[in-house]
Amino acid sequence: MAELKSIIAILGIVATIYLLIKKYETRTVLIGIGLLMAILTLNPMAALDAFAKSMTSSGLIMAICSSMGFAYVMKYTQCDTHLVHLLTKPLSGLKFLLIPIATIITFFINIAIPSAAGCAAAVGATLIPVLKSSGVRPAMAGAAILAGTFGSMMSPGSSHSAMISEMSGLTITEVNLSHAPYTTIAGAIGAIVLTLLALAFKDYGQEHRDAYVAENKTSENTFEKVNILYAIAPLVPLIILIVGGTSLQQTPGLEWTKMGVPQAMLIGAIYGVLVTRISPVKMTEEFFNGMGNSYANVLGIIISASVFVAGLKSTGAIDSAIDFLKHSNEFVRWGATIGPFLMGVITGSGDAAAIAFNTAVTPHAVELGYTHVHLGMGAAIAGAIGRTASPIAGVTIVCAGLAMVNPIEMVKRTAPGMILAVLYLALFML
Repeated sequence: MAELKSIIAILGIVATIYLLIKKYETRTVLIGIGLLMAILTLNPMAALDAFAKSMTSSGLIMAICSSMGFAYVMKYTQCDTHLVHLLTKPLSGLKFLLIPIATIITFFINIAIPSAAGCAAAVGATLIPVLKSSGVRPAMAGAAILAGTFGSMMSPGSSHSAMISEMSGLTITEVNLSHAPYTTIAGAIGAIVLTLLALAFKDYGQEHRDAYVAENKTSENTFEKVNILYAIAPLVPLIILIVGGTSLQQTPGLEWTKMGVPQAMLIGAIYGVLVTRISPVKMTEEFFNGMGNSYANVLGIIISASVFVAGLKSTGAIDSAIDFLKHSNEFVRWGATIGPFLMGVITGSGDAAAIAFNTAVTPHAVELGYTHVHLGMGAAIAGAIGRTASPIAGVTIVCAGLAMVNPIEMVKRTAPGMILAVLYLALFML
């Protein structure tokens, strides 16, 4: 029976990758193959329960739906267009360097906004239109944001940092400072490789800018004047979240900035209404239209991915991989990095494998010749990097939705850099 389950898992993974590359409807592929694997392993309820549970994943729903609702309001009021025109001119001289700059900005903002999907939704709503209007191909614009979404590994709110802190006896700040150089270099590798791929794929050029202008029916000739108050509107939630997520919120008078993504997005929408003086009724309609659209097209794929993962888990493939990591002490360097990385790619989340590894193996780090920080955070960072190269990760779907491209097109651009980054971790951090 175990051999049969292994065959089912392998066939399921291969079929999913093939169908996604062939650009079949993503939700249909994930739900269909996930449910089929669960049925063949005589555990259909696992897939159905995963579907039901992921429908009410409150953290994702709040961050993604509110961000997309805000994006709809900004599009309706044309505040995003004002920001694009404000930023395009000074950034236009940077040419393809816009791509690594966007990745670096996202990386550091992700430290303040630890949720990868929440950060991508907040940052992408602003930066992706700027990139596209400056001549960056939509797939590369989304990839530039996606590539920076593992900066959360340096966040004081990271669960991985807290776990390693308890094991090592170091404070969370000391843990983060210890692995910060490696995490930052891994991020730089991703940004540099992405820039080189932009040149190779010809992802920057006037034709891409012209296509964006034609699609949005705006151009330098028809746009009369930038209104600074309008242009600030898309940045309001971002500024609030950055201030509220850092020590700046302890400044007298700024304590109120400590809030979640939905609250910040709503404040941004209200600011947009005040400065543009549009009807509050219309703003409300647009906000909820955006929320509904994001649930159908963004969260719908995340829900579908959970069904696929449940089906894969019912074959025992995920448990077997984790068990292998626990007992591969002679290959710890690779087990702690390549293992979580591959799990992150396949499942869209690197947390499960990293936490399992850190629970079973990392307590024995000293016996194996490593420090708790390097071994434990190496696994955590590798898992996050793997998620960044996964076409079914929630953050990938968010970026793809904002850029209006197929997730596979973005992952083709992020994966090479992520592979080099995880090899760097294996060779130099461990």
